[in-house]
Amino acid sequence: MTITIVVAMLGAIVVAGIGGALTTIDPWYRALRKPRWQPPDWAFGPAWGLILGLAGWAAALAWDAAPDEATRIRVLALFGFNAACHILWSPLFFRWRRPDWALIECVFLWLSVLALVVGLAPFAPAASAFIAPYLAWVTFAAALNLAVVRLNRPFGAPAEPA
Repeated sequence: MTITIVVAMLGAIVVAGIGGALTTIDPWYRALRKPRWQPPDWAFGPAWGLILGLAGWAAALAWDAAPDEATRIRVLALFGFNAACHILWSPLFFRWRRPDWALIECVFLWLSVLALVVGLAPFAPAASAFIAPYLAWVTFAAALNLAVVRLNRPFGAPAEPA
């Protein structure tokens, strides 16, 4: 388990680092209207850190509990797809300034987390349980993303001529 947990946590750190690097709190973001129930900006880093730490732990548990090579490949595929979905959200929202596209991507992110919960449960119930807070947080984040879209649309409108 020692090497498994190290590799899994390094993977979680890489995903968190890439997501953080693609997140820019700039004047555009600050100017967005946000719902009153949005947590303060500083809270997102610790929340994601805890959630991705639990996901890393879940990955190690699932890997070690996998009964065969095919199941381990499935574990890698589930976590890999989730990592890609997780990372994609930040550039959509922050770099490309398209909260509307990020909201669509939230569906894929949410489904990737649900796939982890359901896919790990039969052979690694503890790993599945460790993913449950991730599912709750992505549900909350998607609701927050929807509120930002509703409060600020339209996005991607062409610039007015000078």
